[in-house]
Amino acid sequence: MTSGVPHLTTALQGPLLQLEAHLLAHQTEVETWLRQQWLETPAPFYASVDLRNAGFKLAPVDTNLFPAGFNNLNSAFIPLCIQAVQAAVEHICPEAQKVLIVAENHTRNLFYLESLEMLRGIFEQAGIEARIGSIRTDLTEATTIDLPSGKQCLVEPLTRVGDRVGLDNYSPCLVLLNNDLSAGRPAILEGLEQQVTPPLAAGWSTRKKSDHFEHYKAVAEAFAEQIGIDPWLVSPMSRQCGKVNFKEREGSECLSKNVSKLLAAIQEKYDEYGIDKEPFVVVKSDSGTYGMGVMMVKSAAEIESLNRKQRTKMASSKEGLVVENVLVQEGVYTFETMGEGGAVAEPVVYMMDRFVVGGFYRVHTGRGENENLNAPGMHFEPLAFAQSCITPDKQGEPNAEPNRFYAYGVIARLALLAAAREIADIKA
Repeated sequence: MTSGVPHLTTALQGPLLQLEAHLLAHQTEVETWLRQQWLETPAPFYASVDLRNAGFKLAPVDTNLFPAGFNNLNSAFIPLCIQAVQAAVEHICPEAQKVLIVAENHTRNLFYLESLEMLRGIFEQAGIEARIGSIRTDLTEATTIDLPSGKQCLVEPLTRVGDRVGLDNYSPCLVLLNNDLSAGRPAILEGLEQQVTPPLAAGWSTRKKSDHFEHYKAVAEAFAEQIGIDPWLVSPMSRQCGKVNFKEREGSECLSKNVSKLLAAIQEKYDEYGIDKEPFVVVKSDSGTYGMGVMMVKSAAEIESLNRKQRTKMASSKEGLVVENVLVQEGVYTFETMGEGGAVAEPVVYMMDRFVVGGFYRVHTGRGENENLNAPGMHFEPLAFAQSCITPDKQGEPNAEPNRFYAYGVIARLALLAAAREIADIKA
């Protein structure tokens, strides 16, 4: 099923259409600049980027270096994925004939297993043998799980011999992490002689969203200067606040102050562009959240008046980790809607190596234009941009499918570049 371009319900389409038109007019400069960046800093093996399209700005709000959701991609994208996987493997481990995909611990989630099996199949079609391994301590033997699609997924316990990790009678050349390491760096994966990608240090036990968006800010500013636009049009402002304890109400003064300052900065930009909307900010864990520990705020007073239930919800993240460091990020409206009911939607773009390979819309019928859509009740609609992300229709309407999706692809690749620089810093 493909969905085309959701309808932009805002009357404030002008600036975005201008941005899309500007990207189209400067396509050669855009692609030349990005190509030069990849020569200087190689792209991560894969990533997905959540975008928000406010009509007056188009910006990333999250970048995932351990993407799931490959089962939600349009099947038309698979040839792109196969080519991109081949390029990615050639860049980091040219001799690789076998790959081990290290799964998340929550392998009882059938939709996640559908994604793993899709990813494994992409490797197989690319001519690389692939198997799925787990670091779960309660998984002691190979287990085959029946999936809703009719496929089966084989998950096997990891074993380690010396400085190599593998499965029973399977010693891979390349270890691909699809586990974001929220619970920490497992000893079984430390000090391997095999190539491990993304690196262990990119896991959420050490990685911070605030670091990523600092890199993104620099990328956006350089890109904006290159093509002559205001970087705010493609970049969310943010601030970081550490030493927060929601349960004990510690750090709330710091958090309130940062919320107030960011709301004021957003209002200045809204005034500059004549945007008649109420600014809001997103308060979220500075590490991976899976949509957990996220709160939309329109005033500092909301921070000061959190009730016990709200504080408890904000206090813990994935794997039961306590939230201590918080990212305060400019809230970006989503004015894209889908279907007769006008459900709000946001695009999620997938990349392998430096190539856009597809994506989908995250849709939520029960959430509003200024709310988090990564929440129970969401569903996914595959994007229909198998080629248009790299071949826009300059003669068509500014907001036509190829041009909208090209804009998505450009902004997503800026976030990918920020992630590449982030990983380079970690390795250094």
